[in-house]
Amino acid sequence: MTPSHNETKLSTRGFHEKSPEARETLETVGATFLDGYAFAVEARDQDEAHQRLERIPVRFRGFAYEGAAMGLAMLDGLPIPGNGRISAFLAGHGAPHGYMVHVGVGWAMARLPRFRWASIAPADPLLRWLALDGYGFHQAYFRTQRYVREQYRDPSFPWPGDETRRYAGHAVDQGIGRALWFIGGTDPAVVADLVDSFAADRRADLYSGVGLAACYAGGAGEAELLYLLERAGQYRPQLAQGVAFASTTRVESGLLTPHTEMAARLLCGMSPQQVTEVCSRARPEPVVDGRLTAYEVWRREIAERVSSDAPEARA
Repeated sequence: MTPSHNETKLSTRGFHEKSPEARETLETVGATFLDGYAFAVEARDQDEAHQRLERIPVRFRGFAYEGAAMGLAMLDGLPIPGNGRISAFLAGHGAPHGYMVHVGVGWAMARLPRFRWASIAPADPLLRWLALDGYGFHQAYFRTQRYVREQYRDPSFPWPGDETRRYAGHAVDQGIGRALWFIGGTDPAVVADLVDSFAADRRADLYSGVGLAACYAGGAGEAELLYLLERAGQYRPQLAQGVAFASTTRVESGLLTPHTEMAARLLCGMSPQQVTEVCSRARPEPVVDGRLTAYEVWRREIAERVSSDAPEARA
């Protein structure tokens, strides 16, 4: 149930290779994720796993925490003694990496039988949707033909088991959008063409995921990011919202990188710290779902606030 390192290579996946540098970045992301998974499942306790995770270089450390979360969620989801590892991780060393931990749970969802999902479902009423983002990424990354080429959409997604389940497809699409950044090899033209191949009603969520990956994983230069902004067109607010989530994740975990600062400046017109403040101020408290989920209301408010200051795309 665990991917091998070979499965994260672009040549194995058949993903676009823009350059040797881009390939190295994306393959290092995949390898680091799997290292984090191994650290978590092999460690005697959370402290031991934390010590190993903290040795990962800053640029890739968040992916190791994401992999660690998948590993812990897999253990929670299997019929073996012990549970509550994910909640303990979120309350402990995983707390600064909350976004990534929730996404990692989604990877476990994709590998576990559906009847085991209840044992790993995140308790946070707002960030729980990031688990489905992680699920969508996994499916697009490993089942690219069906989820990207054939653009499969599950018409009766079983999670969560309440009245908000109608939103599940949107959260999954946000994860698929993140995966498109990898499938397109960080090449904005290829990625934008992939987004454009989907039905129009899915592109806003897809561009949100693209923005998050472009800002968090990196791999594109200034001119490429400006081209991506131009191609996003009417979906620039959603692109910027994804950048805002990525910036917040890196700022809150203390893993800020130059490419995140560049993406926030170019696509949001703000510093990562300013974008993080926007996300924090817009965060709903208490979380109350209505006609729209509180998570979607939050995302829309962020999109409106950060995109209004983004520079115009250049031809």
